[in-house]
Amino acid sequence: MTGLDLPSLPSPVPGPRSTAWVDRLAARECPAITARRARRARESGVGQDPIVWARARGANVEDVDGNVYVDLTAGFGVAATGHANPAVADAVSRQAVMLPHAMGDAFADPSRVELMEALCARTGMDRAILGLSGSDAIDAAIKTVVMARGVVGRPLRVLSFAGGYHGLGSGALPSLGYLRAAMQAPFSAALSLYADVAPFQGPLPDLVDYDAVILEPVQGRGGMREVGEERIGAIHAAARLHGALVIHDEIFSGCGRTGAFLSTEHLPDLLCLGKALGNGFPVSACLGTARVMDAWGTSGGAAVYTQTFLGHPVGNAAALATLPEIEALLPEIRRKGDMLARACAAVPGVRGVSGRGLMLGVRVDHSLAVTRRLLERGFIVLPCGEGAEALGVTPPYVISDAQIGAFVSALEDSLR
Repeated sequence: MTGLDLPSLPSPVPGPRSTAWVDRLAARECPAITARRARRARESGVGQDPIVWARARGANVEDVDGNVYVDLTAGFGVAATGHANPAVADAVSRQAVMLPHAMGDAFADPSRVELMEALCARTGMDRAILGLSGSDAIDAAIKTVVMARGVVGRPLRVLSFAGGYHGLGSGALPSLGYLRAAMQAPFSAALSLYADVAPFQGPLPDLVDYDAVILEPVQGRGGMREVGEERIGAIHAAARLHGALVIHDEIFSGCGRTGAFLSTEHLPDLLCLGKALGNGFPVSACLGTARVMDAWGTSGGAAVYTQTFLGHPVGNAAALATLPEIEALLPEIRRKGDMLARACAAVPGVRGVSGRGLMLGVRVDHSLAVTRRLLERGFIVLPCGEGAEALGVTPPYVISDAQIGAFVSALEDSLR
């Protein structure tokens, strides 16, 4: 498997080994996590289980049955510079041998300093809080708003937007993760609600009573929809007028996904990055201006915000190796994105293509069924949008022109 291979399916999808692994998974994993079909339903021919991945390289994934697929998801947008990128793997290996772990707020290591310097240089921000996931970055941003706005003795108020997805952390889930009601409803009584949801487009609410506004410049799970530079500018202006802070969630759209390192030229007060930042290794960052971040005050020895794996050396090494790989691929992201968008838009049955770069939403009817048909043809995609009205097409940046062409052909076949 070179990473640039076209699909090869010697086994049914899913094959017997995938099915066996999923049965073992079901015996031990919380049943709310991995979607699967009951054994009885499967034996009667109703529904199918997921495939089980064995290895991956470039834009290819191989399952435990030896089937090779083209990955149009980049593993939730993570493997942006290619699965098992050699430069990243080498950096991780060297760091793991030298220093696999430091001590959060107590003792730093050089990689932590270097990563924060590199991110600030690329984003125009001044300070950073590192984490392990996008949810960590959102949690850090919300807590920074509390500190910067002096939220004491009154409820925090944040404005988010319909279709926004900001992770499933306990800070974001009850108020910001409005994409799927099923994700929020079970916890709403136990967790405080502090956010209102505005329409994705249309008039903005009066921000006079809000502490912050959070938005994805290009919504990911919400359908690969662009907010637009004019509307982002209007949001920033309204927030400044009333002293509210602006948080940009670029966990999905950042790190080159749209053809630039960040998807908008407007600089926020707080910026969240993740997913592609470590190209497969857990690392995230909440970055902010000095004015906002310094509201935390100076540590006196007992950190107000920390975690055991804060600034984890292996994640830092992965991110430091990933950043130059992303920058080298930016022109190709723009070229391939334009080619892919045009080709998908021309396929009969496609109702439109949204997004930018290699962050595209391909609108089709019956997206769940089309997703399955594509998998059976060797292409991994996921539905997206508030009503699952689109296919999310977010491949590794190293996907080849031949793989793109084969995907477009498979999409046409799947829509017939």
